[in-house]
Order: sequence, then C-alpha cells, then structure tokens
Amino acid sequence: MTLQDLRYVVTLAELKHFARAAEACYVSQPTLSTQIKKLEAELGVALFERTNKRVMPTPAGAELIAQARVVLQEAEKLRDMAQQAHDPMSGPIQLGVIPTLGPYLLPHLVPQLRADYPNLRLYLREDLTATLVERLRTGMLDAILVALPIQSDGLEIIELFREPFMMVLPMGDPLTQKTEVVETDLADTSLLLLEDGHCLRDQALAVCGFPPRGGEDFRASSLETLRQMVAAGVGCTLLPILAIHAAPLSEPLIELRPFANPEPSRTIGLALRRGFPRMEMVQAFAAFIRRYAPDGVTVIPSPNQGKT
Repeated sequence: MTLQDLRYVVTLAELKHFARAAEACYVSQPTLSTQIKKLEAELGVALFERTNKRVMPTPAGAELIAQARVVLQEAEKLRDMAQQAHDPMSGPIQLGVIPTLGPYLLPHLVPQLRADYPNLRLYLREDLTATLVERLRTGMLDAILVALPIQSDGLEIIELFREPFMMVLPMGDPLTQKTEVVETDLADTSLLLLEDGHCLRDQALAVCGFPPRGGEDFRASSLETLRQMVAAGVGCTLLPILAIHAAPLSEPLIELRPFANPEPSRTIGLALRRGFPRMEMVQAFAAFIRRYAPDGVTVIPSPNQGKT
C-alpha cells in the first residue's frame, strides 16, 4: 500500500469514472484499474461496486476511503511541517477576518503577500468576531484579524495598528458646517449603526457615550448599506478610514468630516491560540502587515522592536 494507491482510490471515489480519474492522476486507465485491484486484494475487501454505467464505493469501501483521505491529509501536513522548518512563511494558514476589515485591508495586502511569500497558502474565512473566536479556539482557524479588545483568555494578542473613524454625513446636515466633529456633536444626530453582533456597532456606541437618536430604527448588515442610507438622507454614520480609502465616497450627496483630536479609533490585531506551534509564522505575518499597512492608520510597533 502506497500513498499513490490511496490517491487513486480517493480520486476515483470523487469522480466515479475510471477514465476521468486516470486523467486526473496522470496515469493510464489500465494502470489505475490495476493498482486499485491490487489494493483491494491486499486489504481483502472490494472498495468499489463496478457496473457498465457507474462506479461507486461499497459500504465497506466508503469507510476505508474516508480514512484514506485522512491519511493523505496527514501526509500533506508532514510535507508542510518540513517546509516550514526551513521557511516559516510557507504552507497553509487558515485566517479569519471581520467583514468591516477584510474587504478593505486584504485587497491591499494579498498581492504583496503573494509576491513576498509565494509558498504561503492563505485560506480566508470572513465572519463576525464571536464566530471567529470560537473557530480559533476549536482549531478551525490558525489566527484571526479582529478589532480589539476581545475575550482573550487562552489566546495571544498581537496589536497591529490603530484605525481612525470619520463622520459620514448627508448633504445639508448641520455638521457639514464644521471642519471637525467632536463626540458631543453626535447627541443631535440620527446615527445609523450596523446590526447586533458587529464589533463596529459597539465601537460606534462607545464613541457616542450614549444611545443614538433615531438611528436605532435602522440597522445595517454592511458598511456599504450604511453608506447608501447616508446618501439617501436617512442619517449619519461613522466609518473606519480604510473603508473610506478603499471605496472613495463619490456620491454627491455625502460629505466627510474628521473628528477633532483625540480622534476616536479602533485597534486592529491578530489573535492566535496560546502555544500555537507556528508562532514564528504568525509573528512574521504580523510584521508583514505592519510593514505594508495602508495609509491612514497608525502602526503599533512590536514590543520586541529595537530589542537585541
């Protein structure tokens, strides 16, 4: 029994056709058929039910094929571990990211990441903070890019940068008469917010320091919806600076105003499980984000920066 034999079996189970499976494995159909028959003889069980019209796993074969997938996945992990010993920024990384950050930060970073680290395989999962934290704790994700703070027991947190907020106003709003907005100005605005579960909603409420007026009648599922509702004159909102830079506000019915110092902001960081074996890779990824952080954010230096 070889790993190649297991690949033949798994591929045939997926494609359910000898000719297509042979083509996918870059071997002739007789070679594929012969190797699978040899494996069945070695195991003493028929893996597939063969007819003129179809090929499908037998009940016993289905269990063995499922285990073959596990074996192949573990073999792939061995190769990844060996590669990572030479190059920490190689192999797969399962990264989670919140929806108010991913669409605006990742398109800026990923092309450079591929250029600098061609052996790194990035798999992305976008979801709300609570779901990402749960997936991180259960091992379904290796690291998550989130707005801090989060429930961090059992987790390592790496602060990356601070991202300021700006006010997004409809044309004619009284605040458009000001060059800068102060937080107390929000008492007289109808502030539109994201729906429950988005950390940005909680951060916006923290900026206000009090429940918003009127805006609670509307809760959006995305920053783009907030933007369009402001353009429609429904109310005002706060947007993080990367969302504004990534999709400049071209609508003639919208105006932007910065906050007066100290301007409100959110802190973006990486979270990973304490004791995660690929800590060197995560640290290198954090350094990469700091190095190529977009304009408009304030990079938070590594605590080890400058130490010898």
